[in-house]
Amino acid sequence: MAAAAALNGGLVCSFHGSWGTSMYGDDYYSLVDSLPRHVTVGNGKPSRSPPSMKNVNEGKGLFAPVVVITRNIIGKKRFNQLRGKAIALHSQVITEFCKAIGADAKQRQGLIRLAKKNGERLGFLA
Repeated sequence: MAAAAALNGGLVCSFHGSWGTSMYGDDYYSLVDSLPRHVTVGNGKPSRSPPSMKNVNEGKGLFAPVVVITRNIIGKKRFNQLRGKAIALHSQVITEFCKAIGADAKQRQGLIRLAKKNGERLGFLA
């Protein structure tokens, strides 16, 4: 309070503890339990699950069964090569379409993202 008096009554603080000892027992453990799983208490380093490139619509969509059967027949490596070529050709078609109508690069990128979302929903990326 001497510091507050030195400020001529400007700041008054009623806190008389320390931040490190202000939480013990059940309050501490309920706080720790409420944290998201990727946050850890202890060593200070957050631990996150590795990023997943898995399709959220795996096995869903109208064409998913055909895609899965084809992948099983021709093999995953060959299937991914063909899928990559198909995606590249489709991107080229979108690019040529954008050139023909005079769309800019941002609109082109938006159309490519839309095509990817539609492909996921329909099951082409299963």
